Amino acid sequence: MHELSVTESILEISLRHAREANAQRILGLHIVIGQLASIVDDSVQFYWDLIAKDTLAEGAQLNFERIPAQLECLDCSTRYGLDGREMACPNCQGTKVRIATGKEFYVSSIEVE
Repeated sequence: MHELSVTESILEISLRHAREANAQRILGLHIVIGQLASIVDDSVQFYWDLIAKDTLAEGAQLNFERIPAQLECLDCSTRYGLDGREMACPNCQGTKVRIATGKEFYVSSIEVE
């Protein structure tokens, strides 16, 4: 259900930027979402269709780009993908890791006319 508040924020940001650009309408948005962000594309699209109605953003196409999670071993600096629940480094089996990618969530571009 947190997708509703997230989608409201996306709409607010989009409308603000569209107004600043003196746009007549928003045609599309490119949204980047990391694997670990816990955001469901279909839910964002569902809420978007509801709350964008009667705004400059009504009918805008949402394009989602998913960024896979990558971890970095703090012992040997190996970067590797997160497969299932296993977080140990495949190179040295170290368990001290940091999340290198996968937490992203942002609007990377807005197409207006």
